[in-house]
Amino acid sequence: MTSTTSHPPTRSLDDLLAQFVGDLGATMAAGNVVIGDRLGLYRALADAGPLTSADLASYTGTSERYVREWLRGQAAGGAISYRGDTDQYWMTPEQALAFADPDGLVLPGAFQLAVACLADLPAITEAFRTGRGVAWGDHHPEVFTGCERFFRPGYSTNLVSSWIPAIPGLTERLTSGTAVADIGCGLGASTRILAETYPASTAVSEGAADALGNQAGEGAVARVVEQAGFRHVARVAETPFNIVYEARA
Repeated sequence: MTSTTSHPPTRSLDDLLAQFVGDLGATMAAGNVVIGDRLGLYRALADAGPLTSADLASYTGTSERYVREWLRGQAAGGAISYRGDTDQYWMTPEQALAFADPDGLVLPGAFQLAVACLADLPAITEAFRTGRGVAWGDHHPEVFTGCERFFRPGYSTNLVSSWIPAIPGLTERLTSGTAVADIGCGLGASTRILAETYPASTAVSEGAADALGNQAGEGAVARVVEQAGFRHVARVAETPFNIVYEARA
């Protein structure tokens, strides 16, 4: 009886190069998405489009030469739309929801997170050598901001409507008033949603590195107090890893 050993098919050089081109294009595009987000280019197109490159530059106070190249790249990638007969750019409702609407999918937040991670290359490279790891709180600050922006829409859509009701009795307990510790919450987006939705409950926000009041700033805590009707905010716990703030009705 003859036995044979099967080997997985090898990828051709053409396949590898095609993968490389796609990966490189995505890497290069990330910076342009962050730039468009920071300069308000997406928002301007969504609010005032269709616009030519000169129109958009004038609207946003930017250089037409740079904006022209940015527009071409974004249109080629499908993030925005282009009309050749008028040389104008605009955004469909779907594109605006994904890239321009601050209450939409906020996809630029994911690119902001990815670009900021590249700034951590020296620390991560050293971690490969030592095996000591990189603490979440040691990342570039925009890692936290990008992460919060990208994940917040999911919390807004699902936390109150789907995830909390999936636990029997939890909605009722939150409505009537209970203590909530939101662990590993980053900049506290989920905590703020809980505080605003269930003002009778006490919300404690504990981020993986810093808590709501420290990492997001005192202004974020003040907004929780103002919007949710809380009357008291206090630092309630300190550990070697984080600061925990409590907002109490």
